[in-house]
Order: sequence, then structure tokens, then C-alpha cells
Amino acid sequence: MVLRYPNGQPYYKNASPVEKIQEKRKQITEFGNRGMRFEEAINESNEYYLSRGLAVIHKKPTPIQIVKVDYPKRSAAVIKEAYFTQASTTDYNGVYRGFYLDFEAKETKNKTSFPFKNFHAHQIEHMKACLEQKGVCFVLLWFSTLKRCFYLNSVNLIAYWDAQKEKGRKSLPLSLIEELGIEIKTGISPRIPYLDAVDFYLSTLSIEGESKNGK
Repeated sequence: MVLRYPNGQPYYKNASPVEKIQEKRKQITEFGNRGMRFEEAINESNEYYLSRGLAVIHKKPTPIQIVKVDYPKRSAAVIKEAYFTQASTTDYNGVYRGFYLDFEAKETKNKTSFPFKNFHAHQIEHMKACLEQKGVCFVLLWFSTLKRCFYLNSVNLIAYWDAQKEKGRKSLPLSLIEELGIEIKTGISPRIPYLDAVDFYLSTLSIEGESKNGK
């Protein structure tokens, strides 16, 4: 079993610097193939952005109530029973270039579409509330089988979510995501350079603002 810190990073007990580098290289290869979790790659990307003073973005903690704990050893505790105290909203939030960012990260093995069932109504309502406050709200979609990642503005997601009952659509077609979203090419540092997509989105807002002002 791999031990991890709260931010998802692996814990190397008494590992030498060489062993840590070898493990890091292995993880890079695995994410490009299939091993690394999408969430962990985003967490590492956030650490990269933070360490360089580019953005302050963190994963939101999930509120839980611990009910039962066993102590097999004096120095160890094992949670046996716990439950969520409230519904979670989105996965991440923070600040970038003076803008409030709020986003959800989802993945699917599906090759042709992204199922709506991956989202929950309370998450959609939270996104709507963030947009009303002029926040930059979006989703990162990872097609694990295709190894493709997309940035999709929450405005687009919400529009198709709201229309799903009327049109009977149960998923977002990949072709539509390709049209409306921004594809993100995975890398090493950062693993998921999603702020590039945010920059592009913010640039479109600037262009729209100039057009409205007649510039």
C-alpha cells in the first residue's frame, strides 16, 4: 500500500534522493499511460503553480463525521465508520490573476462521450452561484482511455445539463466537447497545464469587452 500525504503526494519512508527521482519519473510515465490518478496530477500541478507564485489553488476538504475509530496500536488509529456531513460542491478553488477560480475534475473511460451522471445537481447549482458572482467556473474532463483532457466552461456544461431532460440526452458527445472546450496537452511540469486554458478563456473575455465598448 502506498502512503500519501493529505494533498495526495506519496510518502517515501527513508527513501534516498535517487529513489525519489526514480519514483517521480515512474509516476510521470504512468500518468501518460494509465497509472496515475487524474486528481493527483491536478494536485501536483497546483503545487507547481503555487511554488512559482503563479496561483493559489487548493483541493477542498470533504466534510466527514467520524463515528467509530479502532486503535490496533497505541500509535495508530483506524477509522472504521464515518459519513459525509454535507454534500460536496466542486473539487478545487483558489485565486489566479485576481480572478476567483472554482472547478470540478471528472474522468471517464468512455471514448465517445462524457456521462451527465458523473455530475450531481448540487454541484451544478454551486457552479451557477459562482457564475452569478463573476467567478471563473469550469470543469476539467479526462478521457482516460483516450488520454485526452479538456477544459469546459461551466456555462456550456450547465446549458446542456439543463436541457438534458427536454432532449433526453444522457451525456456530452466528445465531438461537442472538442467544439466548445479547450484541449489541454499533458506534460511534466505542470502535469495538467490547465491555467493555459484559463488564460485563453480570460483573453476571450477581454476581446468581448473591447467589442462592447466599440474598440
